[in-house]
Amino acid sequence: MRYNFKNLNVTVIGLARSGFSCALLLKRLGAKVNAVDSGSSEKLTENRNKLLKEGIKAQIGAKEIDFIAGSDIVVISPGVSEDKDFIKLAKVKKIPVISEVELGFQNCRAPVIAVTGTNGKTTVTTLIGEILKANGKNAFVCGNIGVPFCNYAFNATENDFISLEASSFQLEKIEEFKPRISLILNLTPDHLDRYKSVEDYLEAKKRIYLNQDKNDWLILNYADSALKRLEKETKARVMFFNKPGEDFGDENLNPNQRAVMAVSSLLNLDREISLKVLRDFKGIAHRMEFVRLLSGVEFINDSKATNIDSTTWALERIRKPAIMIAGGRDKGSDFPSLRSLVKAKVKSMIVIGEAGNRIFDAFHRDIEVIKSDSLEGAINRAYLKAQSGDCVLFSPMCKSFDMFRDYEDRGDKFKLFVNSLEEKK
Repeated sequence: MRYNFKNLNVTVIGLARSGFSCALLLKRLGAKVNAVDSGSSEKLTENRNKLLKEGIKAQIGAKEIDFIAGSDIVVISPGVSEDKDFIKLAKVKKIPVISEVELGFQNCRAPVIAVTGTNGKTTVTTLIGEILKANGKNAFVCGNIGVPFCNYAFNATENDFISLEASSFQLEKIEEFKPRISLILNLTPDHLDRYKSVEDYLEAKKRIYLNQDKNDWLILNYADSALKRLEKETKARVMFFNKPGEDFGDENLNPNQRAVMAVSSLLNLDREISLKVLRDFKGIAHRMEFVRLLSGVEFINDSKATNIDSTTWALERIRKPAIMIAGGRDKGSDFPSLRSLVKAKVKSMIVIGEAGNRIFDAFHRDIEVIKSDSLEGAINRAYLKAQSGDCVLFSPMCKSFDMFRDYEDRGDKFKLFVNSLEEKK
């Protein structure tokens, strides 16, 4: 349902980026806001203090369940799962629980182009924003990409566009969310620590078109059989990309670029301008990002590789022998499925984080695998082992939350440590 947030008692769970943004928007809407986070860190403390200065109640290091009972509505951050006690209590008390994406959508006049899928979301979301801007449109790029939807929702007009990266977690708690155009790029096993099966994971992704109708568009990957079948389920009009015989003006486009050109076609944007944007695009931070060439060794930051499919993509594209750094919080991934590729591409592997032992067990029979207690230590070990002509590939295959705030924090730390290294003597 649509909410008039004025004078509602709204509890915001989480004080990181999305929760912080939600609290500020709700304050602007006239809600009585109470923001809470059970964690404690320098960043959370900073965000809490900023909210307090805005007259918003905010607490860290507190139990979320203690704040649910008096709420009219609860807004949660993407990482909050259904099995949390405060979510169960909200259900018992019939208190609505929505995501930051839902809050943003209910207070946004601009048409939304929403992108989901296992891999490529950030690249496609970014490129959609870039082709819109190149064609003279005003576009805001946000969502799971790192900038919350709520940052832009209130000020965006009917003449603007929102290019939104939507994760399965965010889609779990939508109600009215209805993109003008939605895209599902691909589907491979992921987040199996949260979902019981790939089928459950797909069900969460499918919510992106839950409220779409004949006035909206759903763009699907024709080459993905699980997604191709969705044409029969949606009420939206369907357009396929990655389809034999399609003509977007360049036969060398990869699947992500083809998805972007499908959007360009639907919006009647200039084809040549859009193609130029794709050709000139240099990539995004933390995705196969070149960091430094030192003593003949190339350092590559692929911190955004939070699953084995992303790391597969990275390994298939490197052309130099690799010293690979991997590990983090396990998603229940099938690490052994990469054995042949790792054996072919990787000289040595250094593992960190909670998943280190599982990754060690998966690969130590084929290549040298070394355990490290820290990312900095892993980088130092990798640099010592690497020879001129090698690359050090940081492609974790795991979530970052065991050791870092998020994948961006993890990637930034990697770049910081790498840039502190000195030439070998």
